[in-house]
Amino acid sequence: MATYAVNPAAVARARELIESRQYVLDSDWGRMQPNAEAENAFLERHSWEDYAGWHLGLTEGANDETKARYAFVVGDLRRVHRSALIACVYRASEWRHKQVELAAHELLQHLDARAGIS
Repeated sequence: MATYAVNPAAVARARELIESRQYVLDSDWGRMQPNAEAENAFLERHSWEDYAGWHLGLTEGANDETKARYAFVVGDLRRVHRSALIACVYRASEWRHKQVELAAHELLQHLDARAGIS
């Protein structure tokens, strides 16, 4: 099983997007999650650094500037999705990636506070 380090740049980017209200509170993450085609289109217009900024996890041992390097996407490559953060918490906790789980949980709590969800 892969192991992951938390991507501090993605945590910071997600916080910035939440602060600027660039988030979606209600979505079906299974339908909204970027597929390979959407990721490829994004990479045609943006840098790998921009792409990395959407992923809370960095796959240990994977090469930079490959899709395999980045895991636990937090949004649709435009906005953070609350459902994506929930999925990150769930997946990370299910596979015992504790630091990613905690980072996603903290972002979820921050989004909820910013959105007035108590």
